[in-house]
Amino acid sequence: MTAAESVTGGQIATHLSAGAGANEWFRGAIVAYSENAKFSVLGVDPGPVITSTCAEQMAAGVRELLSADYAVSTTGAGGPGAEEGQPAGTVFIAVASPAGCQTREYHFDGDPETIVHDAAVQALRNLAAVTSEGLHN
Repeated sequence: MTAAESVTGGQIATHLSAGAGANEWFRGAIVAYSENAKFSVLGVDPGPVITSTCAEQMAAGVRELLSADYAVSTTGAGGPGAEEGQPAGTVFIAVASPAGCQTREYHFDGDPETIVHDAAVQALRNLAAVTSEGLHN
C-alpha cells in the first residue's frame, strides 16, 4: 500500500504509517505538491493538475514506483482561493488496485486546514473500501 499526496501534504502517510504492522504492508508515500514533482516523479501528463485524470495518474504512478498492490492519491484546491478555475475545497481522490482505478470528486467546506484534514480522512475511507473489496474477492 502506498500514497501520492498533493493537497493532503503527507497526512495520509502519517495515518498509514501509524497502523498496526505498517512495516509489513506500507511501502511509503510521495508528497508531490508541485506540478513538476507530479510530472517528473509520478509520470503525470503536463497540464492542469486539479483533475480526475491527474489523480488517476498519480495513483498509478506511485503504485508502480513503489511496487504496491494499492495506492491512493489526492489532488485539489485546498484554499483559501480557487486554483485552476476550481473552487477551494475541490479535491480528486483516486485509488488504484489490481482491479483498476476508482476516482471521485469531492467538495469540502472550511478553511484550508479543514479541507486538507477532511480530504485525508475521505481518502483513507476510499482506500479502506477498495482494499476490503479486494480481500473479499
